[in-house]
Amino acid sequence: MKSAAPPADIPADTRLHLYHLQVLIREAEQRAYDLFLENLVKGTSHLSLGQEAIAAGFAAAMQPGDLSFCTYRGHAHTLARGVSVEKVLGELMYRDNGLMRGKGGSMHLTSVEHGVMGSYAIIGAHLCIANGAAWRAQYRGEKDVSTCFFGDGTTNIGAFHEALNFAAIWKLPVVFVCENNLYMEYTLNADVTAVEHPAADRAAAYGLERIVIDGNDADAVYNAAKAAYARARAGEGPSMIECLTYRHSGHSRADPAKYRPAGELEKWKKRDPLKIYRARLESLGVAAAKLTEIEQRAKAEVNAATEACRAAPPPPVDIAFTDVYANGGAAWRN
Repeated sequence: MKSAAPPADIPADTRLHLYHLQVLIREAEQRAYDLFLENLVKGTSHLSLGQEAIAAGFAAAMQPGDLSFCTYRGHAHTLARGVSVEKVLGELMYRDNGLMRGKGGSMHLTSVEHGVMGSYAIIGAHLCIANGAAWRAQYRGEKDVSTCFFGDGTTNIGAFHEALNFAAIWKLPVVFVCENNLYMEYTLNADVTAVEHPAADRAAAYGLERIVIDGNDADAVYNAAKAAYARARAGEGPSMIECLTYRHSGHSRADPAKYRPAGELEKWKKRDPLKIYRARLESLGVAAAKLTEIEQRAKAEVNAATEACRAAPPPPVDIAFTDVYANGGAAWRN
């Protein structure tokens, strides 16, 4: 596993930004959980509680214009790219103030304005789409990089291997990020996968470097992301980064996660990314009062967003058949 670079490698203001992003994501995801229990978030949702460092680290390393492709566990990445908490919670609650006016819900968050090119509910589908976006950048001589986030279960999907091979052959400016939280839905990945690290141990088959990092350490994530983006912009092709992490909740809100062995969650909570990062910042001389102020600011933002969403109306019925096809309408045409 690659460890974080020395503290001096990351500017102080970047570190404060990384902490703010992690806290904001944690507060927003916890609020989404609470609202689900109130029956205000309909259907199901997939939370990133415990995985915040990955979204924060990559987003902080991106440049304006870079693109993110997320899984159905995409709230964290959407927030990290700058979409407001109100827009995200509004979408989860199917309110008119939501990111897509309540028409997409938890698993389809999209904001082209912020470079969030969709959350994809079909496992592995977005790897090939991310390749397409990267191929467009290469063809046009543009410098944006596409980043594709996926879970460890995706590595046993055919599209994973097809996408890596295609990206490597064409040396596309794309970064593949495996969020390895050990479980592919309810199944321990190690029980059904022939290699220990399902993404990194297969990278060599496509001529890529084996990169495994601590996905709960925002510094390690940020440094790995910066290196991968520099490589992609220089025309050196794709990277595959496997981030070791752990989700604090079940696969979705319908999952009590009783399949996990006793003590496993408690062990991983000792490596909570927020605890790790607050301790690091304090060791670097950041005042506790400054960190508390960041935490309070994030909580206030989530509280304000929650109240705005509670007060927001549902979307009007007449938008149900708009934005279905590229021309903005719903008429079927051959």
